[in-house]
Amino acid sequence: MSLSKNQLKTITSLNQKKYRTAHHLFVAEGTKIVAEFLNSNFELEQLFCVDNSIYKNLGEITDISEAELKKISALVTPNNVLALFKIPATTLSEKTGLIVALDEINDPGNLGAIIRLCDWFGVDQLVCSTNTVDCYNQKVVQSSMGSLARVSIIYTDLAAYLQNSNLPKFAAVMDGENVYKSKLPENAVLVMGNEANGISDSILKLITNTISIPRFGALKQTESLNVATATAILLSEFKRLT
Repeated sequence: MSLSKNQLKTITSLNQKKYRTAHHLFVAEGTKIVAEFLNSNFELEQLFCVDNSIYKNLGEITDISEAELKKISALVTPNNVLALFKIPATTLSEKTGLIVALDEINDPGNLGAIIRLCDWFGVDQLVCSTNTVDCYNQKVVQSSMGSLARVSIIYTDLAAYLQNSNLPKFAAVMDGENVYKSKLPENAVLVMGNEANGISDSILKLITNTISIPRFGALKQTESLNVATATAILLSEFKRLT
């Protein structure tokens, strides 16, 4: 069975959020990443592959050529398989432990890296403002390297979420308390801000504590850290101390 015109149209349309929302579908590519979603609670809609020998037990398989895979792939070098998965319904619930909240993260690579960091450090819920980049953006899916299958991601009114949460709220800012001298609780919300503008004023008003990563360079002229890098350092410190 080859790729139909309707399938080609649907798959390529999923590059845009409005069509992902309309179809309730997203794209995952590559043998490893697709395997992560197949081994999770995500529901497979359709799988397109050049070599189906490793997917013998799946019924939703469409055999395609390498040329057809290139037509539907967003990768420079397509890797054997592309799959469509259903976007699951999510609900926001008050959890214990450490929760990461994102205020208007725009870069798909940063969001993908943060999802992967949450997976690594055992943070199972990521709360995003409604203007944060879509986690089912193909660049986010690819850069999360399968961790999207294990981290619950909620998009909501971030200010309302923080107002209603009983957990202490920590914001990463440039002039906060030195994180290496801070007492960090096991149960908390860690808020990370926009790549260019940091955390918005409306969100900062709801914060319990502000923390920062000190600069150790002799000149101390580095303007800031990449948000994913800063998230990695802060998550490591939260987990080290709790």
